[in-house]
Amino acid sequence: MPRDSVKLTEEDGMSLIKQLWLAIALLMLIAFGGSFLVSSISAKSYLEEQLALKNLDNANSLASVLGSMPKDPVEIGLLLSSQFDLGNYERIRLTGPRGEVIDEHISDALEPGAPAWFRRLLHIEVAPGVAQVQDGWKQFGTLEIASHTRFAYSSLWAGSTRLLGWFLAASLLAGLAGTLLLRVILRPLDDVVTQAEAIGARRFITTREPGTLEFQTVVRSMNLLAKRVRQMLEEESQRLDSLRREAHYDQVSGLLNRGHFVARVQSVLQRDDASSEGALLIARILDLNELNRSVGWAVMDGLIRRFADSLRAMAPEGEEWDFGRLNGSDFAVLAPGAADAQALARAVHGSMAMISRELQISQVCHMPTAATAYHFGEKPGDVLSRLDAALAAAAAGGGEVQLAVAGNVPSGAKAAGGDLAHWRRSLDVALSGDNVKLLSFPVIDAAGGLLHGECVARLRTSPDGDWLAAGEFMPWVSRLGFGPRLDEVVVGLALERLRAGSDALCVNLSAQAMGDPLVLHRIAGLLAAEPSVSGRLWLEVPEHGVFQNLEQFRVLCALFKPSGCRLGIEHVGHEVSRIGELHDLGLDYMKIDASFVQCVEQNAANQVFLRGLAIIAHSIGMRAIGEGARTDAEIRSLRELGFDGVTGPAVTAGTGSA
Repeated sequence: MPRDSVKLTEEDGMSLIKQLWLAIALLMLIAFGGSFLVSSISAKSYLEEQLALKNLDNANSLASVLGSMPKDPVEIGLLLSSQFDLGNYERIRLTGPRGEVIDEHISDALEPGAPAWFRRLLHIEVAPGVAQVQDGWKQFGTLEIASHTRFAYSSLWAGSTRLLGWFLAASLLAGLAGTLLLRVILRPLDDVVTQAEAIGARRFITTREPGTLEFQTVVRSMNLLAKRVRQMLEEESQRLDSLRREAHYDQVSGLLNRGHFVARVQSVLQRDDASSEGALLIARILDLNELNRSVGWAVMDGLIRRFADSLRAMAPEGEEWDFGRLNGSDFAVLAPGAADAQALARAVHGSMAMISRELQISQVCHMPTAATAYHFGEKPGDVLSRLDAALAAAAAGGGEVQLAVAGNVPSGAKAAGGDLAHWRRSLDVALSGDNVKLLSFPVIDAAGGLLHGECVARLRTSPDGDWLAAGEFMPWVSRLGFGPRLDEVVVGLALERLRAGSDALCVNLSAQAMGDPLVLHRIAGLLAAEPSVSGRLWLEVPEHGVFQNLEQFRVLCALFKPSGCRLGIEHVGHEVSRIGELHDLGLDYMKIDASFVQCVEQNAANQVFLRGLAIIAHSIGMRAIGEGARTDAEIRSLRELGFDGVTGPAVTAGTGSA
């Protein structure tokens, strides 16, 4: 949030700038009071002394003149009157030897020269000048002269007001200079506050150390805390990753073991997204035990490792392919998005043949290979069964490549057929009109309440056409680069439903959207325009896409977070070693991939792994949600492992709704 300085509400307390102004005002008031007393008292004493000397000097001078002139009452009166008019006197009085008044002049001036309170505060008392008037050797009378004090009060008042003016000006300048200086000094405190707020929200960010020593100490300590938390997350992530590899990977080849590979196949076939169409392949090394005896374990282990490396190298950049060793001799490839299963099988078979030739065992090492295309809506058992049959046929044919064709392709897959040009036209029409709608399926919290509705898109390619499930059109959307455009449409539809009073909704964003800054800014604009409903919108990106484009994902978080929406990652668990890199993004939740959830109540290794993931998620302020729960036993296990929510076929908190 923007700050000119550290600002607090009236309930929170007084800002440093207000305190600075009060301190300056108090100091200046004390300084002015001291200066006023010292200068005023000194000036008052000086004026009293000068007025007393003036009175005495004037009295002696006038008495001398009166003593030398004739004692004519008229002449005396004229002289005294003339002196009174010229000398700013309060009174001049001439009394005879017996105390009788011979002549007297008293001022009738009403102008006080200073306020009454000021005159009471600095009361000037001046003794009148007294002199004897002689007439020859005889005393003629006594002359008393008192100068008027209004001019002294005027002088004191003018000096005091000038002093006050200077102090006020100095206070104002000191306050302004102090405010500017304080803003400069406190500017690093904005970063300190931001970091403290982030740590309070479990986003462990680091900031640059300021030059101010006191702030520098605080920031250094907070940075150290953030680094220690990040180090702890990295260490825990590495530990969990080691546990995952030990439980899910073959030790020789480094590929997924049979249990987890089959779980991945089941998870992918359940997903209603771009991964729901692709190719599945199995290659078998015939007579592995005989080969081990004839050429040696070391040679065969080297062949297996090289073959595993060649399989991993086949995955296109950015694609989430899985590779497994189902048993000693069977190797499998799960290739979401692969359009030509037979070409993939030939590439795998050719790679194995080349490696066996390099090891000079091509005459005795044979690898029959079978592949099949899978489609949205197929059951995992059906896909694996036809693949096993094709592999048996390939083995019987002496190592040939076999393609297993589905006997009963789901109707949706048939409807989704077509070429690129057809789908480009169809998707362009669908995304330009009112041909996309949302269904939502419940995600429940640990208490069984609705956490949010997870939205899936339905699309039709013509106004009177059938609605296609996401698994039927998402492979084409991904292949043709329509993902960002669809994401923008889906977010707009979700906001419309939220405006209409829907419960919280969750929308899946494609990894492609992160690479389109224009679409990201348009979606951010949609969210910013709907602050009243954006807080009930959950947005998530697949784990694979996040770690493939981490900097772009950071941009996405920076754009979307200010709107108040919830941000998370789905299908988590395959790159767990990198979870520590998310410590400063302020993510709200992670959804753990269904392949780790399946039969978790029977899998001790997965239980330890999932409990560790939940702990890591909670340590950085994220909820842990399990995907694809198929049984009540899986739901109960996830709750016992500390998960905050769950979704999947077994969730009965609600049903899919349009």
